[in-house]
Amino acid sequence: MGWEIALHDGAGDIPYSLPPERHLPREETLRHCLQIGVKALKSNMTPLDVVELIVRELENIPHFNAGRGSVLTNKGTIEMEAYIMDGNTMKCGAVSGLSTVVNAVSLARLVMDHTPHTYLEFDGAEEFIDYTQPIQKDTIKNETETSLANDDSQIGTIGCVAVDSNGNLASATSTDGLVNKMGGQIGDTPVIGAGTYANEFCAVSATGIGEAIIRVTVARDVAAIMEFKGLSLKEAADFVVHERTPKGAVSLVVVSASGEVAMSYNTTGMFRACATEDGYFEVAIWTNTKVE
Repeated sequence: MGWEIALHDGAGDIPYSLPPERHLPREETLRHCLQIGVKALKSNMTPLDVVELIVRELENIPHFNAGRGSVLTNKGTIEMEAYIMDGNTMKCGAVSGLSTVVNAVSLARLVMDHTPHTYLEFDGAEEFIDYTQPIQKDTIKNETETSLANDDSQIGTIGCVAVDSNGNLASATSTDGLVNKMGGQIGDTPVIGAGTYANEFCAVSATGIGEAIIRVTVARDVAAIMEFKGLSLKEAADFVVHERTPKGAVSLVVVSASGEVAMSYNTTGMFRACATEDGYFEVAIWTNTKVE
């Protein structure tokens, strides 16, 4: 058993003809963030801190539909959401409907650590920032001159899962949802057990069509199949992705307490990356097209 980390920055009908300028920057970002995560795990940072660190880094890069790359609803608003969960304690925090917070994942972490609740949304979530310590507020509050609207980014939910050498697990996911979604729509990302989940068996972060992921409770199902059916991580992930959800609807990254890693999808492709303590390192988009 050793540490493992996996991350994604969106999935969907990604054509093989996608021009280099549309995929190379995302691949480079995945490689960059994976290296940051590996360094953090090697320095004994907790998996919970690692997944927050990596998702924050992704939120700060405008290639993805989250944080600085967020897109507009049909009302012309920005409504971000995020979720973070510690598999060891099963503590979690979720937020949605955010318009002025670049690092939604860190606000979710504050909800987890500093409130008796698991989920805050819209005005309640925004107002909660004012009750945190100034350094935390300054870290996650968006600067007024920052432009978040980027309708060119139509895929790009971001997520990270990690496990340390002691089997401690954590997951985090962040998104702004689909371009031109209905104002007020809540996707799978902040719904516990749908787009994100972690317990003593595994940590899961999903991306895809939110409604399909919510209906199947994708992330929790992977963990439940491992727990109650005794399937391996890959078997559980593949079963949920290929047997329980419509084709083209879901992709996920997942790690287990025993040091397994899986990246399963029924979409054309998934921007994904993973690394393991035994030296495996992968950045990829489509099947059998490993970038590194």
